Amino acid sequence: MTMNVSMSNSEMVFWICMSLVAYNYIGYPLVLFLLSMLSQAKSDLLFLFRRGGRRCTASTQYLPHVTVLMSAHNEEAVIQPKVKNTFETEYPSERLEFLIGLDAPSDATADLLSPMTFDRLRVTHFKDRLGKLAVLRTLAQQTSAEILVITDANTKLEPNCIRNLVRHFADPRVGAVSGEENRVTSPGSDPAAEALYWRYESALKLLENRLDCTLGGNGSVLAVRRSLFQPQKHTLIEDFQIPLEIRLKGYRVIYDPEAVAVEEIAPTLSAQFARRVRIGAGNYQTLFANLQCLNPLKGMLAFCFFSHRVLRWFAPLLLIIGFCCNALLAGQGGFSTLLAAQSAFYLCAGLGFLCKKNGIRVRLFSAPLYFCSMNLAMLLGLLRYLGGGKKLTWSSTPRRTQTESIVDKEGSRNPHHPAAPHHAVKTDAGGQSAFQGN
Repeated sequence: MTMNVSMSNSEMVFWICMSLVAYNYIGYPLVLFLLSMLSQAKSDLLFLFRRGGRRCTASTQYLPHVTVLMSAHNEEAVIQPKVKNTFETEYPSERLEFLIGLDAPSDATADLLSPMTFDRLRVTHFKDRLGKLAVLRTLAQQTSAEILVITDANTKLEPNCIRNLVRHFADPRVGAVSGEENRVTSPGSDPAAEALYWRYESALKLLENRLDCTLGGNGSVLAVRRSLFQPQKHTLIEDFQIPLEIRLKGYRVIYDPEAVAVEEIAPTLSAQFARRVRIGAGNYQTLFANLQCLNPLKGMLAFCFFSHRVLRWFAPLLLIIGFCCNALLAGQGGFSTLLAAQSAFYLCAGLGFLCKKNGIRVRLFSAPLYFCSMNLAMLLGLLRYLGGGKKLTWSSTPRRTQTESIVDKEGSRNPHHPAAPHHAVKTDAGGQSAFQGN
């Protein structure tokens, strides 16, 4: 009798775990799609019967003063192309400035910035590591611009990116706008699996945006009203925390897939995995700092937060528990088939890892490897968080060296060359320095 009860409990736990994972990856997108259709139908009916429910698109002539903010640690490989790209965007130059905070770099990042002669470029040097969010808060206090655009050093903004981001702020109800990040594959990445996953995530963000349930943002292309940029909680995943706090203040958070930025994936499998572990730890840090978002009284916000974020973050535990329960039930009916299917899936992931290590690409193994790698990184991120890994600083992701030099127009040294000499960065008593173009 005890054995039957135990096996019955194992069966129940198995189906709960597998159902939650299936709902997160498949069921939730379908629910969003149906709700989006109903929302569109309601809007159409209001327009037909009341001539209401639709508003004109915000004027593209809305051109507020914009300050681009960036926190950088060791970014010597990409810092000069980043500055050039920012000032080449199709936004009026007299309404755009770029503030860079150097978070105690140990490489030549500061040296490469010092001779640059772009107007409205200001660089602040911090002697001690503060973390991205703390640096951004300090930079935000140095400008009076209406809109702040947060970006990363390895992100290339498309020419119309900033203009597309800021057009939404013509509506005073909008507090933050997140753009679309296109990821460029590098030699160590898996383009097929990476592209599939990010298309899937983009579809979820688009559907959530239609239902006005966007919570997080994209840290490499995120615009916020400066008056609302007052982050109260310091977390490692600032691109989720900043829009979340703005949304909880009653302002809208928008996702605009036409505001495009391009970011290259980390060049090696180990670098990609380490980045995912760091982000995973930050996800749990953000979750436990914002448990109020799970309050059912918040309606669709709580629903989307739980269905999209929380279940995704706890999927590794659900998969492990489900597999263990399946192993206990292997002798019963179809459970042996389910166990064989799970085992085959994980075996494909293992074979995919071995093939990738040896430079062999097998498309059949791409999806299992990506799925398992992502969930393993999330699990390690949870263990890091529980083990006290709550620090707000990070180790820079390796970048592929850019060969283009921007500022050396008179035939002097190539600043990207590893043998190039380093120049001292002048700091004041507070440990900060500023370079400003003429």
